[in-house]
Amino acid sequence: MTEPAAPPPIARLDPGSVPPTLVTALYTGAVVSRADAALLTLTGPGAVTCAQGLLTNDLEQAGDGAFVYGALLTPKGMIVVDSWAARLATTVGFTVPGEGRDRAMAIFTRSVPPRLARLHDRSPEVAIYRLAGPRAFAAAVAAGLEVPPAPGRVVQDVNDVLTARATEPAPFALQVTVAAAQGERLAARLAAAGAVEAEPAMLELARILAGWPRLGAEMDEKTIPQEVRFDDIGGVSYTKGCYTGQETVARLHFRGHPNRQLRGLLFDAEPPATPAQGWSAVTHLDRDVGRVTSLAFVPEPGVSGAGRWIGLAVIRREVAPGAMVRAAGRDARVVDLPFAFPVAAPA
Repeated sequence: MTEPAAPPPIARLDPGSVPPTLVTALYTGAVVSRADAALLTLTGPGAVTCAQGLLTNDLEQAGDGAFVYGALLTPKGMIVVDSWAARLATTVGFTVPGEGRDRAMAIFTRSVPPRLARLHDRSPEVAIYRLAGPRAFAAAVAAGLEVPPAPGRVVQDVNDVLTARATEPAPFALQVTVAAAQGERLAARLAAAGAVEAEPAMLELARILAGWPRLGAEMDEKTIPQEVRFDDIGGVSYTKGCYTGQETVARLHFRGHPNRQLRGLLFDAEPPATPAQGWSAVTHLDRDVGRVTSLAFVPEPGVSGAGRWIGLAVIRREVAPGAMVRAAGRDARVVDLPFAFPVAAPA
């Protein structure tokens, strides 16, 4: 008998992973960090058409200069890898999680005819930085970057620096792609312009606060896009032409609903009990209703040692926001996403 596959590991940020000063910068200023991401490009006369036939979102309608979020799916509509796709002329660049690079490469190699578009792995050549916080745009402009005029757009300047502006629900405001040799210089310019340099843990905290799914935590090849907020975050188009996995996604949208949904968890503040390591079960009324996928301790700025645990969980849809559950061995309240600020305040 085949044993059931183990659930994906829980993405976790323990106390000390993100200093309170960085939380303050995220709430009120700007933070910048290098992203753990890979860049794959399709170049050629058929690049847009090929990308359109694979991505859950619509690159053709968005037009030249588009920057959209979506996923590449299995034929049965399950997520293989998520991606931010940037369209510039006859090139489409896919920024994918570092751990999803090989998965994306396999799909493109298998699905894209070389006569229509050429696949390039530009990951070793570039550095990808992301800025978050309400002053991210001001810092980018002060650093001399050309910033797109609207969300969901990307521009390339005369020095081949790509600056993309994410859509509103995203956990970052801007993504900047430069030649690898120029990465540290870019980070220094942004820091001089007021952005606080941070480790990748800062981007991970911003992701959890935004309720944004992560490959290997909320998403794997058993996950349907609607289960992890793709409708809410604008990751699926229901008006575009066919793409791999569309039948399942469209049928669920027009004729049904997902049985599971991604929700937030707000753990009890008093006492601030630490969620148990390696324990992902979520129970409600003594019934197993889902699993914890991400956990983070959010420090309270200005109060030493104070803060609150939050989390993300994929749970049964009937467990509505406001319900009390037992998650990772601790009491928590189910909440809507994204999290409201400040999350360290009592529920």
